[in-house]
Amino acid sequence: MKTYLRILQYARPYADFLPLYLLLTVLTIVFSIFNFTLIIPLLDVLFDTTDKSPVPAALPGFSLSAEYFKDTFYYHFGQVIAERGKLGALSFVCVFVVASVFFSNVFRYLSLRLIARVRARVIRALRLDLYHRIIQLPLGYFNGERKGDLMSRFTSDVQEVETSVVNTLTGVIREPLTIIFYFIVLFSISLKLTLFTLVLLPISGGLIASLSKRLRTQAKRSQSTLGSMLSVIDETLGGIRVVKAFNAQAYITGKFEDQNDQYARTSRHIDNTRDLASPFSEFAGVTVVAGLLYFGGTLILGGESNLSAATFIGYIVIFSQVLTPAKALSSSFGNIQRGLVAGERVLTIIDTDPVLRDKPDAQVLPEFRHQIELRNLQFAYADAPVLQDINLTIEKGKTVALVGPSGSGKSTLADLLPRFYDPTGGQILIDGHDVRDCTIHSVREQMGIVTQESILFNDTILNNIRFNTEATEAEVMEAARIANAHDFIMATPEGYHTLIGDRGGRLSGGQRQRLSIARAILRNPPILILDEATSALDTESEKLVQEALTRLMQSRTSLVIAHRLSTVQHADEIIVLHQGRIAERGTHDELLRQPGGLYQRLSQMQATNAALV
Repeated sequence: MKTYLRILQYARPYADFLPLYLLLTVLTIVFSIFNFTLIIPLLDVLFDTTDKSPVPAALPGFSLSAEYFKDTFYYHFGQVIAERGKLGALSFVCVFVVASVFFSNVFRYLSLRLIARVRARVIRALRLDLYHRIIQLPLGYFNGERKGDLMSRFTSDVQEVETSVVNTLTGVIREPLTIIFYFIVLFSISLKLTLFTLVLLPISGGLIASLSKRLRTQAKRSQSTLGSMLSVIDETLGGIRVVKAFNAQAYITGKFEDQNDQYARTSRHIDNTRDLASPFSEFAGVTVVAGLLYFGGTLILGGESNLSAATFIGYIVIFSQVLTPAKALSSSFGNIQRGLVAGERVLTIIDTDPVLRDKPDAQVLPEFRHQIELRNLQFAYADAPVLQDINLTIEKGKTVALVGPSGSGKSTLADLLPRFYDPTGGQILIDGHDVRDCTIHSVREQMGIVTQESILFNDTILNNIRFNTEATEAEVMEAARIANAHDFIMATPEGYHTLIGDRGGRLSGGQRQRLSIARAILRNPPILILDEATSALDTESEKLVQEALTRLMQSRTSLVIAHRLSTVQHADEIIVLHQGRIAERGTHDELLRQPGGLYQRLSQMQATNAALV
């Protein structure tokens, strides 16, 4: 219920729809009930018992009661019989039936149009909140989540919420109102018969509730399995080259088939349980009707009831209509369980508190002018220390390189500067300002990042370079020239307006990297972070990219991570990390002169490997 109410809160901004929706729903119900109450006078005409009908001698005074509307109708009904005879009365009733059916369906259509507009807005708001939260979550969150499972929450889970929860909103409002109005009419016809039905109906309701509880458990398993299956699909599409290279089609297909079969089984169990609710409620309803026929028949035959045959038949027909909203309501409770589980999965992400957020009094980081200082910096993932006692100062305009074995903490250190993570100890100061006291936006606004993996989007070359800027096409071209990218861009079919495919798949690695550099150049950041920007390139591409990086680094404060020591020989200072600590520091020449030093060993190993090649 808590999840259901949370989802309904998304309809709160549009709460003004509710009075009109309730009015249209009530009018729909009233005209629907009127259709079936007209059966009684219709039977009176057909069975020639109109003389026994309770026809008022005068038009009754107005009041909001069922008696007033019944007596008013019977007054006019009596007038028609007196003036036109029984055939005229039959025509009168038929016209009323057609009119009431028409108005009932008109009001029903208008209510459905109204709820459809609200439903679309609720789902839009829910999906937007989910996207906003995903954008706000730190990088560490995504390291522990499967991308396919996150995608399933955007797609199938939100769709399930719409189908199973928001769509049932009409049933949750309309069906109980329909049942209440029908029972008001039934009570007005016969108190004894209606009390008898109220004794039997809760029994079937309890059994249906137990089915709904079982559905909820199965739905949790189903949605989790769907997320796993989508993760396999995402891994397959992302690693299709490796799958084919290792002839692993059968292996990866087997993984998919396992998840697909499991999802099919859980879906089948859910459908079987959910489909049981509707026939069971129908069987229970017919059983109640049969009991009602027997009980009512004994009352009439025993002379304990003054109901006429037409009234009793009309009562049975009206009561049978209660079964339709009751059946729809039970189906709604069955269908809603799967949607509530999907809603919980969506709300779990929305309720995830971002670890990184601006302080209430966070200030805008002023323009960078002097230095970056890492003071007693420490960082740990959970209980595993990654960086310890890092003390480093990077003067404005200087280039500092980070080198060391894999796992020494180079990339983690670089990720702390733009606040992808916050340190667990110590400080990062930019011109004396602790970055944790500044807004995240203002910190990242002064930094440009070029990573080993070129992150591009399925868009044109032009839009990839001027990403999130208002740059003109001429400015984009100038940035591309500086990045050694202009010539290959002009050689593409549509130049700067060429679509590059998913993640830039239509370009080579060197071309993708040069576009990333052009993007950083266009942004013109005072602080530059290069995370192994040339390590995955061939020699020719590396030369072009390195030239572009050299131009990019001019007059900028740069932090460079590199495996190839040859690319950082001209750095103002080289920091050698080992097991999360600074092991050595100095210029290239100074570090080479340290006998037995880590940098010297790394340099000798790379020189040997280069000679072998």
